[in-house]
Amino acid sequence: MKVLEEYIIEDNDVSASIKICNDPDEYIPIYDISYPKIEEATRAILDSIREKIVTELAFNTNDILNPNESSEVRENFTEKAVKLLSEELPNLNKNDVKILIGILAQESLGLGPIEFMLKDSSLEEIVINSANEPIWVYSRKYGWLKSSIKLIDEAKIYNYSAQIGRRVGTQITNLSPLMDAYLTTGDRANATLFPISSNGNTLTIRKFARKPWTITDFILMNTISPEVAAFLWLAIQFEMNIVCAGGTASGKTSFLNVLTMFMPPTQRILSIEDTREIQLPHFLHWVPLTTRPPNIEGKGEVSMLDLMINALRMRPDKMIVGEIRRSKEAEVLFEAINTGHSVYSTLHANTAEETLKRLINPPINIPISLLTSLHLIAVMHRDRRKRTRRVLEITELIPSGGLDDMKIELNNIFRWVPSKDKIIEWGKSNRVMNEIKLFSGMEDKDIQKSLDEKKQILVWMAKRNMNDIDKVGRVISDYYKDPERILKLVRR
Repeated sequence: MKVLEEYIIEDNDVSASIKICNDPDEYIPIYDISYPKIEEATRAILDSIREKIVTELAFNTNDILNPNESSEVRENFTEKAVKLLSEELPNLNKNDVKILIGILAQESLGLGPIEFMLKDSSLEEIVINSANEPIWVYSRKYGWLKSSIKLIDEAKIYNYSAQIGRRVGTQITNLSPLMDAYLTTGDRANATLFPISSNGNTLTIRKFARKPWTITDFILMNTISPEVAAFLWLAIQFEMNIVCAGGTASGKTSFLNVLTMFMPPTQRILSIEDTREIQLPHFLHWVPLTTRPPNIEGKGEVSMLDLMINALRMRPDKMIVGEIRRSKEAEVLFEAINTGHSVYSTLHANTAEETLKRLINPPINIPISLLTSLHLIAVMHRDRRKRTRRVLEITELIPSGGLDDMKIELNNIFRWVPSKDKIIEWGKSNRVMNEIKLFSGMEDKDIQKSLDEKKQILVWMAKRNMNDIDKVGRVISDYYKDPERILKLVRR
């Protein structure tokens, strides 16, 4: 097999060697992972130690869920394991003890060898289709890969799924064979049981970047141009409402997350999501809220609609909503816009035109009179052949007609040209620029000056490869506070 790439992943003091290879007998590359294996006799001792530790510590689900309690549980677990291991196998050297304890922790507090895959920042997806075939992974660089790990039986897949479910207070059973949940890392998990999935039990884990994307990352990857980024920065500064649309895995949530860094530090921001994906700079006035599924008795659910209604009582200046799905949620969202809140959200749609159609037709079915408060649609596109993501178009919504025959026209401002792999200015902004002039008193030359300044700052950060979320956020916030000082620094 030809080795395409090779690297090491560490988890709990256990190292795994990763090789991505081309196998002449396979149609796709192999994700070959090798880590320390344990002999049967040692395995029996470890199983006995694990049972003793679990019995003595008697920790509950909440301990593992709470980040502070979780680290304490891990420390207690390690301390107890060292003591019991030294009693059972007194002749082990320190390195072997570390490895055995790491494997114990992976299997008792984690998902066994899958923990290595969760630590691999190059992977986006981890997929178990059944115990009859290897685990599949999706690499950012190589696409789908077949791993060298195969779980022993269907019960193991069920145990991993049940373990994830218990951590968020839900269960997967024959009566409820479908489960959506999330790991403490923020990764999203979906599980199904046989016979719903006819080949066997399945588990799909969608990984989210441990290091949040920033606007400079997007500029450096050519996902967005500095000109388009400066325009969106101006729109957010002057409280224009934006929906980020795109297909599955096109990067719309990541793009929304990137745009939130343009929010002024003087405003209170509330985010509402099913799974915690949005990450803002730590110094911003931000309150993240997440939904909660019902328990096995069907009680205790906290829906997105509940959170949206409650959020309006929390005096937000800006609201970020994970995804528009249903009519009631959309109505509350657009009511929030009409009562003076700036709102940012995502929607599954491939173009601006498709986004508009989805919003005004069932099941979302927003009245056009409410939709007029939406200013911009930003569409993300994923090129599967080249494995790249690009901002496809930035389009503004322009209402026309009277109350009885109100219409919405789409004005395309920026568009990506695939043949040149470049985002170009497609047309002139009418509505956004006119509203900025109306509410700020700025003239065309003032708006252009502001756009040029923002572009200078973005290019400066990109040249310095400044891609830490807090550093990028502080530069933008400092610009709001003292623009002359930041511009002087950039020009110098």
